[in-house]
Amino acid sequence: MNSSLQDSVHDDDDGSPPPLRSTHSTSFAQILEQLGASLLVTTYQAGKLVVVRNDHGCINTHFRGFHSPMGLAANFHRLAIGTPTSIWEFHNAPAVARKLEPPDACDACYVPRSSHVTGNILVHEMAWSGDDLWIVNTRFSCLCQLDRNHSFVPRWRPRFVTELAPEDRCHLNGLALVNGQPKYVTAHGTSNAAAGWRAEKARGGVLIDVSSDEIVLDSLSMPHSPRWHDDRLWLLESGAGTIGTVDLNTGKYEPIAELPGFTRGLDFCGPYAFVGLSQVRESAVFSGIPITERSQERVCGVWVIDIRSGEIVALLKFEEALQEIFAVQVLPGIRFPDVINDNDALIADSFVLPDEALAHVPPGFHHGRQEVQGHE
Repeated sequence: MNSSLQDSVHDDDDGSPPPLRSTHSTSFAQILEQLGASLLVTTYQAGKLVVVRNDHGCINTHFRGFHSPMGLAANFHRLAIGTPTSIWEFHNAPAVARKLEPPDACDACYVPRSSHVTGNILVHEMAWSGDDLWIVNTRFSCLCQLDRNHSFVPRWRPRFVTELAPEDRCHLNGLALVNGQPKYVTAHGTSNAAAGWRAEKARGGVLIDVSSDEIVLDSLSMPHSPRWHDDRLWLLESGAGTIGTVDLNTGKYEPIAELPGFTRGLDFCGPYAFVGLSQVRESAVFSGIPITERSQERVCGVWVIDIRSGEIVALLKFEEALQEIFAVQVLPGIRFPDVINDNDALIADSFVLPDEALAHVPPGFHHGRQEVQGHE
C-alpha cells in the first residue's frame, strides 16, 4: 500500500474533545470517493456507532453514542442497530438531511422509527431481507425474527443444539444471506452445553449451511462474518486474523490476506473488502488462539483489501479509547450520511407521512426546523 497516513477529522456526539482519535491512509478517502459510498462501524466496547465519510479528501469519523452497539443492518432506506436489550430501527429521511449543518452536506439522514425490546439475547450479526430482519440470537443459539407480540420469534437453530435455552451453547455469531435468505452461519463450536464453546474456541469453529443443516467447514479459529460476494463465499477466521474464501467443493478455507488484528466485521463494495480489526483483550476468552501468540502488534480499525490481488490498499486506524470493532457495513450510493438518535428537537419536528396524506400538506411546508415529507 503506497499511501501516507494522516489524521482523521473527528465529530463527537457530545461536543467534547474526542479521545477516539484515528489516522487513515489517503487512499481510504479516495476509495470511498471512487465508490460513491460511506461506512458504518459499531464498537460495543466504546459504545459508539462510527459514521465514516469522505470529506474533501480527508476521512471524517462521526460518532454517535449507543449502549454497547453490536449487530448492524443497513441499506439506503433503513438501518437497524442491536444493543444489549433492544433493536433500534431508523429510516432515512433525505428531506431532513438537507436541513442539517453544514448546509447541503448530508445526502442521507437516518432518524429513529421504533425500538423493539428483545431482552438480552446477545444479538450478533443482522441482515435485511426485504422488509424482514434476520437476527443472530447468540444467547439462544438460533436465528430469529421480530413480531409485535414477542421478544423474538425463533426460526432456525443448529441441529446439535437440542433445546432453546439462554445459555450461549455454541456462540452462533455470523450470518450470510444468499438470494435474500439465510444460507450460512458461523459458530465457535458445536457444543450443546451452556457456554460449552469456550472449551473448543481455539480450533472448534464451524461454518454451517442453514438450508441443509450440514457443517460445511470445521476446525476454524473463532470464525465470523460469512458473506456471499462475487459468486464466492467469504469468511473471517478471526482467531488467525485472516480473510479468505471457502471452496465449497473441497470444504477448505483459503486465506487471501493476514491482517494485524482480530478480524470481525466484513462488507464488500465492488472489488474491495472492508474488514474490521480489533486488538482483542488479554483475557480468558481470547487466550490460546493463534493471533495472541504472534509477536506482531495488534491494532483496531478498518482495513481495505483488493480482493483481486489480496493486497491491502487502504486503512483507517483507531487509537487510544477504541480497541474493538464488531460490525462494518458499506452504504453504496450514500456519500455523507448522518444518524440522529439524541437530537430531541429535530426528531420532534420531523415527520414522514404516506403519500396520500402528504397531498393535504401545504406545498413547501417548512417552519423553523419542521419538516414534513413522504416516504422516499
